[in-house]
Amino acid sequence: MTTTEKEDAFEAGAGAGAGAGAGRGRGSLYPYRVRGRGRGGIVLWIGGRGDEPDQVFALAGGGRRRVPVFVTGRQLRAYVRRHGWRTAASAVGTLELVRVQHWLDDPIRRKVPPGAVLEAWNFFEDLARGVDAVHRLPQQGAVHNSAYEKLFGGESVAWTPDERRAVLELITAGVELWHTCPVIVNPRYHGGRAATPAA
Repeated sequence: MTTTEKEDAFEAGAGAGAGAGAGRGRGSLYPYRVRGRGRGGIVLWIGGRGDEPDQVFALAGGGRRRVPVFVTGRQLRAYVRRHGWRTAASAVGTLELVRVQHWLDDPIRRKVPPGAVLEAWNFFEDLARGVDAVHRLPQQGAVHNSAYEKLFGGESVAWTPDERRAVLELITAGVELWHTCPVIVNPRYHGGRAATPAA
C-alpha cells in the first residue's frame, strides 16, 4: 500500500465531527484506550468505510499483523502526525477492561457490567479483524445475537443459561486474544504496511 493509499484509507471522513462516534463508517481513525490487567494502552480504531466493519489498526509485516500500542495520547498523536494522518476525534475513548476481567473472575456471583461488556465485545471483534484472527473468537450464531440484543438493551439479567455461556466464552476468548496478539509498544515510525478494512 502506498502512502497515498494509506492517507485515503484513514483521512476519508476524518472531519465529519468531533464526537467519539462521529464519522464512523468512513475509514476514520479514532484513539481508543484499553485499561486492562496485564496489558493496557492506546490503540487506533479504524471506522469501516461504507458497509465494511470497523477494525483495530494493525501493521502487516513478517507474516503477521501487529497492533501499535501507545502509553500516552501524546505518543500516539506524534505517530499519527509522522505518517501524515489525522484522527477524527481528539478525545480518547476508553474501554474499562479491568471491570470485565473482574466479572470474569466470578461471573456467577458478580453482577454483569453491561456497558463495559458491550464495549469489550465490540472491541474484541474489531481487534480480531485487525490482526486477522477472527478464527480465535467463537463463531457467532443466533444465541449470540439474542444475548447481544439484551446486553445492548441493558437486559443482561434476562440472559438464558445458553446466552450467558456464549457471552462468557466469547469475552474470555477476546481477553486472551488481547493479551496474546502481537503488538509494537510506542513505535516512533514503522514502515510496515497498514492493515486495510476487511472486505
